[in-house]
Amino acid sequence: MLRNMVTSLLKHERIHTTDTRAKVLRGWVDHLITLARRGDLHARRQALSIVPEGPVVHKLFADAKERFGSFTKGGYTRIVKLGYRPGDAAPMSVIELVGAPEPFSGKKAGKGKKEAAPVVKAPEAAAPQAEPASAAPEAVAAPAAPEAQAEPVIPAVEEPPKKEAE
Repeated sequence: MLRNMVTSLLKHERIHTTDTRAKVLRGWVDHLITLARRGDLHARRQALSIVPEGPVVHKLFADAKERFGSFTKGGYTRIVKLGYRPGDAAPMSVIELVGAPEPFSGKKAGKGKKEAAPVVKAPEAAAPQAEPASAAPEAVAAPAAPEAQAEPVIPAVEEPPKKEAE
């Protein structure tokens, strides 16, 4: 189970799990990243003995030196506690690699205050817009065909008032 969790964490860079599993998983992942920073053939074979997917190990070894090169010893993962699982009240957390594309904030993306929509003003129809003087004559569009033009608007005719029956 832990080998599959290590593989998922390295593949997706963030997984949700219980606190206990996250704490155990941290040691395994830190060891694999230390192997990847070393980068030799023996380290790659040791990583392949833990992680069954070759492309995941290749991605880890390709990115480890530039991503985790500034770290001295360990600290490649972050555990964020989420609360308790509704079904059995197990403490849940997110374990993620440090330097993930977007850090986990602990809140769901859709929850929170919504921003007001920007106000869009309608363009004024009476104000004619001047053409720029530097426009090339080829850039001016040809007039539209007569059948493509909109039909004229016919004003509504008011009905005469109805006579009351006497």
